[in-house]
Amino acid sequence: MKVGVIGAGSWGTALSKLCADAGHAVSLWAYEKEVAEQIRAGCNETYLPGVELPPLDASNNLAEVVSGRELLISVMPSHVVREVWSGVRDADLGDPIVVSATKGIENVTLATMVEVLRESLPVRLHDRLAALSGPSFAVEVGNRLPTAVVVASPSADTARTVQKALSTDRFRIYTSDDVVGVEVGGAAKNVIAIAAGVAEGLRFGHNTRAALITRGLAEITRLAVAKAGNPMTLAGLAGMGDLVLTCTGGPSRNRSVGLRLGQGESLEAIQASMKAVAEGVRSAKSCLALGRRLGVEMPITATVHGILYEGLDAREATAALMKRQLKHELE
Repeated sequence: MKVGVIGAGSWGTALSKLCADAGHAVSLWAYEKEVAEQIRAGCNETYLPGVELPPLDASNNLAEVVSGRELLISVMPSHVVREVWSGVRDADLGDPIVVSATKGIENVTLATMVEVLRESLPVRLHDRLAALSGPSFAVEVGNRLPTAVVVASPSADTARTVQKALSTDRFRIYTSDDVVGVEVGGAAKNVIAIAAGVAEGLRFGHNTRAALITRGLAEITRLAVAKAGNPMTLAGLAGMGDLVLTCTGGPSRNRSVGLRLGQGESLEAIQASMKAVAEGVRSAKSCLALGRRLGVEMPITATVHGILYEGLDAREATAALMKRQLKHELE
């Protein structure tokens, strides 16, 4: 297939390598000129250092990358997805399948990424939209370590086409029709990962991490169900799988942000030192706002929001969480 990948960060670069390994002709759009030059030279030392890349057509010309493709993969920070796709409207799109591989929810509109694509793209493409998510550190996919993810679409044909196109002997894709569950799981788990990092920074131990993962999954599931998602989706790769990875894995940017917060660094200093985006910092706002809109209680998310934006002391916040009203586990 002719594949266009929009976004040359770590995940976009890893997916481009995956597509090339699967035998597709890949064109990759990079915002930074120097990143495109690096990729054409066989590496992306800015965002995916140490991973050798196959020959890839990397460009700073967005219209050139998206025109005439059979499959487009949208891989960019959530806060620029709408802006970037607005620049695609006049391009010669044709009828591609469009896969969102961005994990986030818009702050102002509270729209998921597939909802943003639906608003940005012609109606004829709405049944050709999909969301790709699951436990998948970019560096491990780039180094061809075995990985399993899920692709969700309202169209079974679309999901199966993506599954067949991108599955390899090292990258296994399952299909789903629950776009909401997959997207909410992918966005909200980043917030819980910040909480897990904070707990680690405070030296709280394994018991605390296990509690955060389990109770975090409970509030993510409540949010997905309130938005008409399937609770079973959150027991799978896009829910529990991605949550465990992001809360425990060394390469997790969101866990790293939380760790440094727990050790006393300011959010401003942490973000200034990072090249890549930790989506959970923005998603703390959008997930909490979406929960309030839907009447969903999200105590861990609210606590992370307080630490990030309201000056809440992390150790005091933990005590407040532990002293909440006692209740049945399934409430």
